[in-house]
Amino acid sequence: HVQLVESGGGSVQTGGSLRLSCAASIDTYSTYCMGWFRQVPGKEREGVAVIDRDGVTDYADSVKGRFTISKDNTKNTLSLQMNSLKPEDTAMHYCASRRNGLECLRDPDYFAHWGQGTQVTVS
Repeated sequence: HVQLVESGGGSVQTGGSLRLSCAASIDTYSTYCMGWFRQVPGKEREGVAVIDRDGVTDYADSVKGRFTISKDNTKNTLSLQMNSLKPEDTAMHYCASRRNGLECLRDPDYFAHWGQGTQVTVS
C-alpha cells in the first residue's frame, strides 16, 4: 500500500518562498516517476513538476525558473522548493507517484498514487 504524505504548505505574501515535502512509503530510488500537481476549485488538476528515476525534471512553463523539484532517495522524500510565489500559485498541492513507465509526464491521468494534499495560499 503506497502512502504519500505532503507537508510544508501555508500562507505567504507575494514574492515569498515555501518548501513542500512529500514523505513516501515507497522506495523513491526505484520509482519511475514522481511529481507535484496543484488544483483550485472548479479547475482541472495541473502538473507543476515531475522528476524521473534518473533525476530528469520537467516543469510547467508557469513555474520554470521559480520552482525546483528534487528527491532525497536516502529519506524517500520528494520536495518542491517554491520561490518568487505569485497569487496565481494559490492552490491545493499534491504529491503523486508512478512505479513504472516509459515517460515521466505532467499528466495527472498518468499517476496511480496520490497524497492528501497541502494548501498553498499566496496573497
